[in-house]
Amino acid sequence: MTRAVYLGVDIGTSGCRALAVDSHGKVLASATRTYSLSTPAPGYVEQDAAEWIEAAFASLAELCSGGAFDPHDIRGVGVDGQSWSAIPVDESDHVLAPTPNWMDTRAQPICDEILGTVAPSEILRLAGNRLSPSYATAKIVWFARHRPEVYERARWFLSSNSVIVLALTGQATLDHSQGYGLHCIDVATGEVDHAMAHRLGIDPERIPPAYESSAVVGEVTESASRRTGIPAGSPVVAGGLDAACGTLGTGAYRPGQTQEQGGQAGGMSIVVDAPVADERLILSRHVVPGVWLLQGGTVAGSASLAWLTRVVGMAEQAAAAAMGSDVYERVTAAAGSVGPGSGGLVFLPYLAGERSPLWDADARGAFLGLTLATDRGALYRAVMEGVAMSLRHNLDVAYEAGANVAELLAIGGATKSPVWMQIKADVTGLPVTVSDSDSATPLGAAMLAALGTGGGDVDELVDGWVRRAVTYRPDPEVASVYKRLYEVYRGLYRLLAPSMHELAAIGRRTERPQ
Repeated sequence: MTRAVYLGVDIGTSGCRALAVDSHGKVLASATRTYSLSTPAPGYVEQDAAEWIEAAFASLAELCSGGAFDPHDIRGVGVDGQSWSAIPVDESDHVLAPTPNWMDTRAQPICDEILGTVAPSEILRLAGNRLSPSYATAKIVWFARHRPEVYERARWFLSSNSVIVLALTGQATLDHSQGYGLHCIDVATGEVDHAMAHRLGIDPERIPPAYESSAVVGEVTESASRRTGIPAGSPVVAGGLDAACGTLGTGAYRPGQTQEQGGQAGGMSIVVDAPVADERLILSRHVVPGVWLLQGGTVAGSASLAWLTRVVGMAEQAAAAAMGSDVYERVTAAAGSVGPGSGGLVFLPYLAGERSPLWDADARGAFLGLTLATDRGALYRAVMEGVAMSLRHNLDVAYEAGANVAELLAIGGATKSPVWMQIKADVTGLPVTVSDSDSATPLGAAMLAALGTGGGDVDELVDGWVRRAVTYRPDPEVASVYKRLYEVYRGLYRLLAPSMHELAAIGRRTERPQ
């Protein structure tokens, strides 16, 4: 007896995860692969999309050869990926150079130059987003200026999910949810404004055709079939932005529903029924047609805790190795042993500059309140609280822009920590609900495959596939402590920004030529 199987592939920052799910949303199998990230100079954070392709194909091959399902039951494939890639590929579909990823800020001078000729209000009115080096726009111009030999050979500049779709099908695409990375695309319609493209320094002919995220854009080729085990001819949809697929995977697709992201980056995606442009936030189209996502995020969410664990977590690492336990569990347990406020310690999570709502590539991380009594547990908790403060800062700005949020639907690695989830509830004053699946993002990609191939409409898929496990509710007494801490947090950036910028300038003096 045959059954429908849908595949979802997630191209994250540190690795790829692929899922196979049935028509009821049951996960049949999963596979993961990791890949590298390079930081060759201050402000440079880049990745090789060829590694993403290898990781995706290896993950898919593991799924198809594992025996959990018959590959001939595959009805469709969906791919999601990290934001704001600018992957140059040639006429033969070869990746020409590493792409600056979403944390890269090398193109800040290019942004400054563009904003000297194109008014910020014009860009915001069309694209719904301010110009920033994090976005794909300035990265493409950077290639034209600094790697002209790559730019001239590039037939397309692709997003992260698009490069996987290209490898699977031979079709170059841009889905509407990733279009917000290009400031020459109208966020309301998804169409390219050719005049604006030229003013920004982008050749519109190097932007692929745009599609809805659930649109079937091609079929698995014979060569891709041999490498993955997916039968040739299987439909592949355009896919979408990881944050948008994660939002769908939590069941958020109606206005007001909000996904909270606890991955390498942190932040939120609020579903809105009209494009609401606010220069302090991020606006994109959802992977579900007819609605948009008002987003905000810190660059270093869980990445802040991972950094601190590498630096001071030797004891937790040693104990985990000796006991066969998880380092993350030990770190969060240590944080849970410390009271709210971390003994009067506050952390600014600006370890890689900051996105919304500060938009300051030269912002820098900081601890304030260190004493001789500060231990590792207090440091860990302060980092968790600082990331939660950043989330609240973005939510406050969204409220000012007119958004409404009643509940946070959480995804990402941070959901494994009850301590961190409770901190986020107490800091934001909102219930935080965690799904019973840790795969909301690739699940959302698989849902797109089902949507595009007749596997159900969005209401049916959300009702049948999304299941919630636990809700953390704010504690009013603890929230009063965090109210005071938040006021300190908000004031520190204003006070420290000039010093942060000077320190960033000092750091750039060591930058190696590229």
